[in-house]
Amino acid sequence: MTKAYWVAHVDVNDPEAYEKYRAANAEAFGKYGAKFLIRGGAQQQMEGSSRARTVVLEFKDYDTAMACYQSPEYQAAKALRDPVSTGDLVIVEGYDG
Repeated sequence: MTKAYWVAHVDVNDPEAYEKYRAANAEAFGKYGAKFLIRGGAQQQMEGSSRARTVVLEFKDYDTAMACYQSPEYQAAKALRDPVSTGDLVIVEGYDG
């Protein structure tokens, strides 16, 4: 079974309010078995453009990654995130070669 990933690039406008999102997303991520691989560590933009923060989550498969995003638990957390950050998120199937 091929794993899947959420890859997010985020600019946080209100770090204090963003903490509420981080606390709320734990419910969905726990329920769907998400594992943080990258969570806003130091980064250096080498090409193109990005945002200040990068986050990568691993899921057991693509369907689980999609289900987590679409879940009521994550959508409730996302509602806390949207007003205090700007981001780009892709859900991508891993390479099983």
